[in-house]
Amino acid sequence: MEYKGKKLTVTVYGHPHGSAVGLVMTGLPAGFPVDTQALQAFLARRAPGQSSHTTARREADIPEFLCGLSNGITTGEPLRAEIPNRDTRSRDYAPFRDVPRPSHADYPAIMRYGADYDIRGGGPFSARMTAPVCVAGGIALQWLAKRGVRAGAHIAAIGGIADDPFDPVSVCAHDFDRILRHEIPVLNEKTGTAMLEAVDAVRRAGDSLGGIVECAAVGLPVGLGGPLFEGLESSLAAALFAIPAVKGVDFGSGFGAAGMRGSEHNDPYRIQNGRVVTETNHAGGLLGGMTTGMPLILRAAFKPTPSIALPQKSVSLSRREDAELTITGRHDPCVVLRAAPIVEAMTALVLMDQLL
Repeated sequence: MEYKGKKLTVTVYGHPHGSAVGLVMTGLPAGFPVDTQALQAFLARRAPGQSSHTTARREADIPEFLCGLSNGITTGEPLRAEIPNRDTRSRDYAPFRDVPRPSHADYPAIMRYGADYDIRGGGPFSARMTAPVCVAGGIALQWLAKRGVRAGAHIAAIGGIADDPFDPVSVCAHDFDRILRHEIPVLNEKTGTAMLEAVDAVRRAGDSLGGIVECAAVGLPVGLGGPLFEGLESSLAAALFAIPAVKGVDFGSGFGAAGMRGSEHNDPYRIQNGRVVTETNHAGGLLGGMTTGMPLILRAAFKPTPSIALPQKSVSLSRREDAELTITGRHDPCVVLRAAPIVEAMTALVLMDQLL
């Protein structure tokens, strides 16, 4: 599995229930000091088992750098890191080989890969595979910050409960820092409390919830990207849709733009402190596939976790008949609680590649 940019390549390998998951990152410039403590704090935001609101699987997610990093400084050679899997429980997944989970990748994966498909932990379709992506993305975030570009994400909504949105014109790094002071990544702490209560309620009911993550990047120069297939939206969308459970991506006003008039959606230009800015930012900082210099605003919609405790209709592939499935084991009642750093990581990888 590979992210392949113009300069950066990130290859993810391993298995969620194997000995480890890992990555190889090529194209990383030499001489860049990586703050491993800050990177570990970033990875902890995605790691499972940190509260009763997420899966009970507990993983420290401490990467071991095998090459490409010497005394905390990149060497210019491919960077390779592995994250051990310490808390697997593979027996929970055995039934899904015959009775696939509705809305999970089980069925198409079994049909494509056949008898050799390793279904444990959801195989390569597991959110566990985003852990090494966050190693690469966490490094990219640090590289961007050294160049005055900051990115951050918050939970925009869970189960219809909406957080305060980023101000599309004046969002700044202070907002990103403020998000990290709360129990979950939100701008409004009261909203975060309501979201956690909703997640607890569906967990007790054996069900799950979906939601939306909003991400912003500030400090970008004008003109990154290009037309058609070179567009920055195209690159970002491809990376964001690689995140398991993402079913929708939009930028700026997104689908809301379809219901607006041009006079409403157009962003008027003006001069502010000698630079060109726009009074509004319905474009989300992107025009013609290129950055405008205004904040980049995007959102990723996540579906509800398909692994729920309620009985579900499925089929027995061996008996070729309808079947009922009751899922046991450890699963997130709402993946959105751990998704913000993954969205940040994917966004950072694409932006770093563009700047390189």
